[in-house]
Amino acid sequence: MFADRNLLIVTKHKKERVIKPILESMLGVKCVTDNNFDTDVLGTFSGEVERKDDPVTTVRNKCLMAMEAGNYDLAVASEGSFGAHPSIYFVPANDEILIFIDKKNNLEIIARNLSTETNFNAAVVGNFKQLKDFADTAGFPSHGLIIKKSEYDFTGIIKGITDWETLNSTFKKFIDSYQSAYIETDMRAMHNPTRMETIKQATLNLVAKIKSTCPQCETSGFDVVAVNKGLPCQLCGLPTQSTLSYTYTCAKCKYSKQEMYPNKKIVEDPMYCDYCNP
Repeated sequence: MFADRNLLIVTKHKKERVIKPILESMLGVKCVTDNNFDTDVLGTFSGEVERKDDPVTTVRNKCLMAMEAGNYDLAVASEGSFGAHPSIYFVPANDEILIFIDKKNNLEIIARNLSTETNFNAAVVGNFKQLKDFADTAGFPSHGLIIKKSEYDFTGIIKGITDWETLNSTFKKFIDSYQSAYIETDMRAMHNPTRMETIKQATLNLVAKIKSTCPQCETSGFDVVAVNKGLPCQLCGLPTQSTLSYTYTCAKCKYSKQEMYPNKKIVEDPMYCDYCNP
């Protein structure tokens, strides 16, 4: 379905470094990039352009707009979000979403990777010791930094700082003018190797979904659409909140099937039972 076709990687931040080798070797596509499309029009991490839509809508629009502009029928795009982990409170996380769109076969496949491996951080810094402490924690200089006047003031913002000389001289100018500076990690992929690894894993997850085909029509993207609770308690036999089965559904022909006991457990420990351990 995909062999020898041109696939557009929608990026201006060098994500093809990790996406291209995986997709070319595992799908047989020929990956290309198009520098004419500016993905920053849909939002920037540093805040100058606000992202107006949710991540899935944004990455879909990014992919479709670039495909139309370059006249491609096969493309992949990614969108990253940073903030508190949805279930591990007070722990920062990188949620990376990839979308794969095949107009020729009317196919859309979405994959994600949620990782706590991120240097996402920001702080108001007033002296060189605070600056060095922040930079060391952020993994500088292998990970880039951004300096601006304040969190929401983008006047004179400096991005992509990746060496100590530039960092110190830029910081001095801000200190001399404003007595402090707002320092944040540069989350653009080409300046953030940790994020690039998260994108790599999300790409592997995407390929796994693409290679999961419908048993009925053989369309790619046969995927889990529902996680069903109800694994019985080992002691009382009542249903628990633990996973009993997955529901897989084909987006094209709507064929559906249940996979029982996906976690290789047929009963749950009574400690997780609302009746035995209320």
